[in-house]
Amino acid sequence: MEEDPVIDGAEFRRVLGHFPTGVTIVTANGDDGPLGVAIGSFCSISLDPPLVGFFIGLSSTSWGPIRETGSFCVNILCHDQLQLAGVMASKSDDKFSGLLWDPAPVSGSPVLPEVHGYIDCRLDQVVPAGDHELVIGRVLHLETRRDDPPLIFYRGQYGSFTTST
Repeated sequence: MEEDPVIDGAEFRRVLGHFPTGVTIVTANGDDGPLGVAIGSFCSISLDPPLVGFFIGLSSTSWGPIRETGSFCVNILCHDQLQLAGVMASKSDDKFSGLLWDPAPVSGSPVLPEVHGYIDCRLDQVVPAGDHELVIGRVLHLETRRDDPPLIFYRGQYGSFTTST
């Protein structure tokens, strides 16, 4: 059997950066208060049963406490929420300082203000995937709140998407 070719990490990121992704924030309500992490690798998995997923790096310090809660909420960001994405992507211990949020109907996880929509989930599976884990959630409730363009990440930059008529 042939050995797999060595793929340069920088080239891998550059090429895959040409695929735009939505920007989400995964939240949970921990014992010591709300938790959150920015995610750019969210996807739908199954309609029956309703499952969604995202990938999180093994080096993430935010994921462990969220995982322990057994539930989470995926908040879909709008084009004007870049600052919120930055806060949730940070290593800050105080990501929710001054931020008002509503509890998701089933899990109680934070639904962030002015998001495009949210998906309230119970943790279903965590699957090892190289230097990441694939987190699969069972959808318990979902809702849209705004009809504005989403925040996207493309070629190393944030932007938005508009539809043509």
